[in-house]
Amino acid sequence: MVKIRSVRTISRKGFSREEKGWFLAGFVEGEGSFNVSLRRKNDYKLGWQVVLSFNVSQKDKEILELLKKELNCGIIKVRKFDNLHSLDITNPNEIIHKVIPYFQKFSLFSSGKRKNFEIFCQITNLMKKGSHRTTNGLKKILKLREELNKGKARKRKYEYDDVFPIRKSSETIC
Repeated sequence: MVKIRSVRTISRKGFSREEKGWFLAGFVEGEGSFNVSLRRKNDYKLGWQVVLSFNVSQKDKEILELLKKELNCGIIKVRKFDNLHSLDITNPNEIIHKVIPYFQKFSLFSSGKRKNFEIFCQITNLMKKGSHRTTNGLKKILKLREELNKGKARKRKYEYDDVFPIRKSSETIC
């Protein structure tokens, strides 16, 4: 006869702030992403807008709501075709004052996610200084962005060469 032990249910209400922080950092470790995207903007001096974003996706929105409450920012969206929920934060001030300090306190463990977070922080710091408004600054940001979220599945609408096309020697103007 197999003896079955009862399983104690752990309520998140009993989590300390510290325990909740480490739990959510672990969740983001697996399901979260720090991104930098580009949008064409004709009314911008350089013609491009740099957009910082932090997002976490999940079929069940319960943990996303907990993370949103903990960070005190972001919006939860749902994709109609597959019912996937995502917590999205793109407001630069919320990223600077809420997201980054949170993950500095509750650091990520894997070297890949930690590296992505560090690159994301470097890009954010450049943007805080207004570097995204200068040609040299935008080039630095785009070079850093090339190192962000490396992998086969990464797809970007715009790459460095879309923003700064390489001129062939026959195209140079004298």
